[in-house]
Amino acid sequence: LFDGVYPFYPQQRKAAVFDISTIIVIVVFLTLACSFLLIIPGIRGRARWYWTLRVLLSLSVGVVIVVVQFTGDWETGWVQANTSYKSFSPVQVNADIGLHIGLAGVNVTLRGNPVNQINETINYNEHFPWSFGEDYDRSYSQGLQKGLPSPILYVAEKFSTQSPCAVHRQASQSMALAPLLCWSSLVSRVAFCTWVISNILFSMPALIYGGYMLLVTGAFMIFSLLSFSTVRSSPMCVIQIGTRTLHVAYGGSFWLMLAIGLLCLVVGITIVAMHHLSLDLLKTFFDLREDKAEEYQEMPEVFINPHFMNKGL
Repeated sequence: LFDGVYPFYPQQRKAAVFDISTIIVIVVFLTLACSFLLIIPGIRGRARWYWTLRVLLSLSVGVVIVVVQFTGDWETGWVQANTSYKSFSPVQVNADIGLHIGLAGVNVTLRGNPVNQINETINYNEHFPWSFGEDYDRSYSQGLQKGLPSPILYVAEKFSTQSPCAVHRQASQSMALAPLLCWSSLVSRVAFCTWVISNILFSMPALIYGGYMLLVTGAFMIFSLLSFSTVRSSPMCVIQIGTRTLHVAYGGSFWLMLAIGLLCLVVGITIVAMHHLSLDLLKTFFDLREDKAEEYQEMPEVFINPHFMNKGL
């Protein structure tokens, strides 16, 4: 032992707090927001506040569209129960078992109460991917070979293709449709691309088309949630752990996606309505309104061609 640990062997894995892809996406959008805040003092008058509201709102929509593809809390569930810790062992532990379903796969969490029991540290968070060409059954087999605790393998087995519960078929269908409309496949890029196009159109005089693109963005986000909910509404196999049952419900990513999708629809409808009812106010908000003094300014000098004057014109 070297200071209480084995120096040449892999150390125990720590429970994951945040997915690294999620952190990268958040940092990128925060960098864009901070960069804009640095130049905002150079904008004069009320336009400064209009620009701030538009940019921060747009970045919020973009970061949600991207980041929900990597989060693991579209559906979550927790249960505290007394359960067996190892296979072929009568020893039981008291632990919290969590199930987190995301667009990229399943996370199963096992945390002891207390963490140190039976001379071991019970604190696991295992990820079993199923999107982007990942083989869920292969990752589950690797978990068997590593000898993961029985509760984790029991929950993960419910989502394998070999399970009689057929949870994998139900869940994978819903998980394939949601990223299909948000990011990963050909149609999924429409939501992100229409968001980009709307930002481009909002910098041009054709503001109504930016509103239409924002409506399309919100529609695709809402449709992805509807597809997820429709497939997910089919009955699932009961996940029984000891004497307790693990139930799952919609998580933070689902409700965040719903809120931003509705926000896009509301803002898009407002822009289209203002285009027909108060175009000057809409141009003022987007800093596209021309100064009246310049718009109606007369030419200070008039140059006359003497050749046409001699002809009596």
